[in-house]
Amino acid sequence: MSSPLRHHSGLAADAGGLRHCETHELHLMQFEALYAVSQVLSRSLDYRDTLREVLGILDEVSGLTRGMVSVVDADSGALMIEAVLGRASADFAPVRYQPGEGVLGLVLERNRTVTLAAIGSDARFLNRLGIYDAALPFIAVPIKVAGSLKGVLAVQPGEPGEALLEDRARFVEMVANLIGGSVELALRVAEEKNSLLEERDLLRRTVRHQFGFDNVVGRSTAMRRVFDQVRLVAKWNTTVLIRGETGTGKELIANAIHYNSPRARGAYVKLNCAALPENLLESELFGHEKGAFTGAVGARKGRFEQADGGTLFLDEIGDISPAFQAKLLRVLQEGEFERVGGGRTLKVDVRIIAATHRDLESAVEAGDFREDLFYRLSVMPLYLPPLRERLEDIPDIARHLLAKIGNVQGRKLAIQDAALRRLANHDWPGNVRELENCLERAAILTEEGAIDPDLIRFVQKRERGGPKVSAGGTVNPLPAPAMPTAAAPLDLADPALDERSRVVAALEQAGWVQARAARLLGITPRQIAYRIQTLNIEVKQI
Repeated sequence: MSSPLRHHSGLAADAGGLRHCETHELHLMQFEALYAVSQVLSRSLDYRDTLREVLGILDEVSGLTRGMVSVVDADSGALMIEAVLGRASADFAPVRYQPGEGVLGLVLERNRTVTLAAIGSDARFLNRLGIYDAALPFIAVPIKVAGSLKGVLAVQPGEPGEALLEDRARFVEMVANLIGGSVELALRVAEEKNSLLEERDLLRRTVRHQFGFDNVVGRSTAMRRVFDQVRLVAKWNTTVLIRGETGTGKELIANAIHYNSPRARGAYVKLNCAALPENLLESELFGHEKGAFTGAVGARKGRFEQADGGTLFLDEIGDISPAFQAKLLRVLQEGEFERVGGGRTLKVDVRIIAATHRDLESAVEAGDFREDLFYRLSVMPLYLPPLRERLEDIPDIARHLLAKIGNVQGRKLAIQDAALRRLANHDWPGNVRELENCLERAAILTEEGAIDPDLIRFVQKRERGGPKVSAGGTVNPLPAPAMPTAAAPLDLADPALDERSRVVAALEQAGWVQARAARLLGITPRQIAYRIQTLNIEVKQI
């Protein structure tokens, strides 16, 4: 017969073994839960959805139910409920706890774990969410990052009593440590994202101001008519053809149309059609596939693909060849094209704004410009009047340009009324661009920042070798481009012309656009650029 003492010791041993088995089983579940939690936290930076997944794992795998995560609000210092097991954030009203307020506020105040055998027995229990069982234990642990409290993780074990409560609390602390790193990373990414969004919106406002109507100056009747038309056409995806002499500001109007349109958030891509020979123009607009030609070491998107969803501005559209006009017409009509060297048809959604200084009607009659393309481009034509037809705008334009020049030079510039009157007496063959160059020249010549009439010097054509005289009869020391002054265009094939005269004549006939002059001479843009340099030809800016 066994002694009572031995029998009691055997019961104690059995109970200890049972408790050991329970602890071992609990640790296995906790290990499995930690692995699952770490996988969830590494998958996404949307920490609210991630937190709800973590609470679900704690409930399903480790028996810790009614989970809740709160985060410290950086502005107020209060705890804000972010995630509740089984409930979306929209399903509960915003709840916050101040330091020392309720059990959660106690964790916030003391920055340490709180465990309760039965939460309902504590007088500080508020149950604002209405989710907790008053008879069950409660564990609330701080979520820390580098020792700083960032939030609180709270759960309830599914069984009453204090058995294994401390083990469960240590496990919850390990989960809180994992959550802390994830929450900190997510909050940092969210903060950087908000900063980038704010910067983007600021840039958009800046760009819209820089390229909007404020950058196109004019109060004359003609310009007010243009502004009214631009405001109307900007709202729609209509193709626009901007016409006017060189230097009238066609690109500024194109900018204003795009940045005041519904496509302002999309890409805005520009291309000067006269600046490239035809073979390069096709590749530049439509892109090319790898190996399409020598030097095509990889596939490349063209301007149409780059502008998909936005706007493509085609400057000097009147200078493209008839062969290329047919290819462009198809894109405008169908929105489809193939890359150079490719057979796959690409479709894009692009708004076209085109500009030209040429008389397209005469080009159509002469057979140099396709009639169907002309009408396809002229859905909404805008005509920009030359500066000589709106001289009343010169004071406003001059002050606007001087403000821009002054910003570049880092000083404030002013212009006298007498200088403005002198500007108004000029016929401005180069329009606003000539006016800007004139004012920049005057700004360079003034030391005090005040522009008087003597500093207004107009660049005028002269005979080769002759002196250049400014308006008013004073000799202008600034260089001017040398050019032949024949009444009719020179014959570029005339063998009597020397090479320099031939190049200058081609540039003059091409409006000083080098790529266009190269085509007249039957050479490449690189070759004409070399000749301009070696023959010491000063390129005229018009």
